[in-house]
Amino acid sequence: MEDMLTIGAFARACRLSPKALRLYDELDLLRPARVDPETGYRHYALAQLERARLVAWLRRIGLPLARIREVCALAPEEAAREIRAYWAGVEAETAVRRDLAEFLIDQLTTTSRKDTTMLELRHSAHSDRGLVRPANQDTAYAGTRLLAVADGYGPEGGPASNAAVAALRRLETTDLSAGNVLNLLEEALQEAAHGMTQDAGTTLTALLWTGSRLALVHIGDSRAYLLRDGGLFRITHDHTVVQSLMDEGRLTPEEALTHPQRALLLKALSPTATEPPDLRLQDAVPGDRYLLCSDGLSTVVPDARIRDILTTPPDPDTAVRSLITAANEAGGPDNVSCVVADVVERGD
Repeated sequence: MEDMLTIGAFARACRLSPKALRLYDELDLLRPARVDPETGYRHYALAQLERARLVAWLRRIGLPLARIREVCALAPEEAAREIRAYWAGVEAETAVRRDLAEFLIDQLTTTSRKDTTMLELRHSAHSDRGLVRPANQDTAYAGTRLLAVADGYGPEGGPASNAAVAALRRLETTDLSAGNVLNLLEEALQEAAHGMTQDAGTTLTALLWTGSRLALVHIGDSRAYLLRDGGLFRITHDHTVVQSLMDEGRLTPEEALTHPQRALLLKALSPTATEPPDLRLQDAVPGDRYLLCSDGLSTVVPDARIRDILTTPPDPDTAVRSLITAANEAGGPDNVSCVVADVVERGD
């Protein structure tokens, strides 16, 4: 008979508690090799130690029990891919929580921001049908406090994108503070979603000026870029199948360009959506230039070209029209909308 360990000895060897081993037995995750028919006492084989240690390690990184069962059933290479995918999700969630923690720390330790209170936005917005689509379902808006781009889909996609931006425009006349603006943004979008038809939805990327900072709200695959000190930085994360595959290391950026599901959204604003938008505060610095755009620009114009266009023209309106021209010169396969805004000192 194969050497057996009591549950206590096995627990010490694999660094799982007897209580955890009993739970994993009940969940059919780690069954004992033998159970005494009279006492019900569990015994484990030495060969089970490897699986038990794997379970212990997976629990230590926070993998849910249901997913542990799936990973343990895979071949080593497939299991490694699943763990990599899980950890990519953890890092993305941690990044969002880190941003929120930094915001809370900042709010609790800083009573004023004298360096940003005298700033304002100089802006321009334009939306174009493109060269292929029969109608324009995008909405682009730029005001003294709000910048927004929405890309609607479905039979009522145009009204959906309009409704999302209109809901945020109502906040332009509201007294805002950095402490409550994120809640107000989320509530406004929930209200807009409830008024949409069941067969429509929209992406949305927007920046709302609080008087000291910019509040970012983002859902879907429209994007926000920041041009600062000559460098172009994307400050939003696409909520798409292709982006998730790239995050998990299953797809390269080059493969993503021709992936058949590159337009498939994981998150969007709609009456049936349950996933919340990304929300965070963005510091404003004189000289910053922001670009908000629908995927009609980002899918056909490379980031390097976008940077060149944003760097060259002196005013936002010229930049917006140059970007839309570049998208149409690349085939204009989709509606394209752009908002460009410069952060300037008041009176400049």
